[in-house]
Amino acid sequence: MNLSEIEPFFTRADGSYLCARWGRPIVPVIFGVEDDTVSLFKGAFEAMCVLSGHQMAETDPEFGVNVMIFFCRDWDELTGVKDLDHLVPELRDLVGRLIKADANQYRIFRFDETGAIKACFIFLRMDAALEQVPADALALTQAVHAMVLWSENAFKNQSPLALIDGTAVVRPDIAGVIRAVYDPVMPAVAQDPSHALRLSARVEVAE
Repeated sequence: MNLSEIEPFFTRADGSYLCARWGRPIVPVIFGVEDDTVSLFKGAFEAMCVLSGHQMAETDPEFGVNVMIFFCRDWDELTGVKDLDHLVPELRDLVGRLIKADANQYRIFRFDETGAIKACFIFLRMDAALEQVPADALALTQAVHAMVLWSENAFKNQSPLALIDGTAVVRPDIAGVIRAVYDPVMPAVAQDPSHALRLSARVEVAE
């Protein structure tokens, strides 16, 4: 991928550039689904860690778990989740906005003092559209979205996944960008567009 293809992945709606990766091992937990779906989601995050060279862990020293995925049928259900409003103080206002927008998914990131990702909350409302998505594809999509702080428009027109013999996989170009973001010589956080040029050079070398 060249610079013109990579830079939009991290260019915000206001024109600013921001890319961040995880600064600590990932510890996911999934609420509201059966055990087999939990295994699919954890497997998706394991696959992303293998791809990127990042790590998973059994526990996070600050939060216990740092990726929380909540499934619901109606957004109002979130306000009844014990202590969730402590983790997400803006929860009640957020639920109102999600209902108004008729959204079916939302993510909130938390960052450490350097700006690296330290936690991610993923909310999924299983409407008719999401119910049509195979569980493995849904899990992998959410793992891709959570692995890097992408622009809000990064995957607006095209999914980060592709199908190979009916199996959902991360598109090779997206996989290359994720590997480049997690290259040890790259900063955990970048706000200068020149960062995209460095990503492009690493993707090109990998190809």
